[in-house]
Amino acid sequence: MGDVRWVVWRQDDNGNRFVVARFASRAEAEERAAEMESRGHKQLYGVAAVE
Repeated sequence: MGDVRWVVWRQDDNGNRFVVARFASRAEAEERAAEMESRGHKQLYGVAAVE
């Protein structure tokens, strides 16, 4: 898949975080996180760099 350097994570009601998507650019990851948040679910979404 190439050089994946950014992930979108979801945090559940218990505080557990799970990676839900991987991207090569921060812009793509932030766009997907915003899309997921706009769906109105209670979960928290975020973007993080992969080390």
